[in-house]
Amino acid sequence: MSLHADIELRRGNLHLCAALQVEPGETLCLVGPNGAGKSSMLQVLAGLLPLERGRVELAGRVLDGGPRGVWVPPEARGVGVVFQDPLLWPHLTVVDNVAFGPRCQGRPRRMARTLAREWLARVGLSDECFTQRPAVLSGGQAQRVALARALAAAPSLLLLDEPLAAVDASGRTALRRLLRTRLFEFEGPRVVVAHQLEDALALADRIAVLEGGRVVQCGTAADLVAAPRSPYVADFVGLNCFTGNCRGGVVDLGGVQLAVVTPLEGPVSVTVHPRAVSLFRTRPEGSPRNIWCAVVEGLEPTPDRVRVRLGGDLALVAEVTPAAVAALRLADGGAVWVAMKATELQVVAR
Repeated sequence: MSLHADIELRRGNLHLCAALQVEPGETLCLVGPNGAGKSSMLQVLAGLLPLERGRVELAGRVLDGGPRGVWVPPEARGVGVVFQDPLLWPHLTVVDNVAFGPRCQGRPRRMARTLAREWLARVGLSDECFTQRPAVLSGGQAQRVALARALAAAPSLLLLDEPLAAVDASGRTALRRLLRTRLFEFEGPRVVVAHQLEDALALADRIAVLEGGRVVQCGTAADLVAAPRSPYVADFVGLNCFTGNCRGGVVDLGGVQLAVVTPLEGPVSVTVHPRAVSLFRTRPEGSPRNIWCAVVEGLEPTPDRVRVRLGGDLALVAEVTPAAVAALRLADGGAVWVAMKATELQVVAR
């Protein structure tokens, strides 16, 4: 039941030209900046957007494109979709929303409702929700109903478009855990669009990064961390990334030069972990070869650290402890000295 997709289409300013392959039992997570083509790709797979060129094939069956110009309508594809907006039918009860798919497949009403109740229980909803209308549900409950509705139709392919985006922080962790469980149980290919690293790490076997309608990198989370191929990828996995030209152990970033230990020549990408960026109140003395003065542009607390956004000659992020923030008197607009050891900089050819 492998999914093979070679997609090309134009939609406004977007020129989507990307290829995907997802194996049975595998979850591929699509990430990328706004407008990169993530949701458009899911809509093509679901049959909601037509291809200009290319081919979509599921389990050896052509759903779209190919030499004969095949196009299978959405309802005949065997594809389950959960959108960012649950899109529940407001005039139907929760149980009838979920029973809709089995009913369309020809199951008797009683059998379809029994199946719907089973799936609603599997997504963690209590019996008291079954007869309610969608208008009284919380965001998390509505997404659970949408997931149950997609799975109750026994699809061959499951598509989830930012399923956690409309859920508040209090319900996000529980729903993420539920999604992981249900995805693991689903035997077909799964494609999930996500915006947050936590969601991608929890749900995906592989992550495909879309930028400007192209897949710029695809691999495991460890692959992306080890060698991010663009500043967006580096930022997504929590690293700093710069691009420039390397010559004689020095990378020219267009105004800033960084000393490195990797003997490369020509265009390169340089990555450094925020925790390898050291901050000082006064110019440090010692061995670091990369030292300059920066401006604090923002402080973002995390559970155990504070991310310090720095501007000036080189924009980057440092991570320090709350105690260091106090000791260094860090504040928006304040000056701070930055140091990075050459040995902490990872350099790869572009």
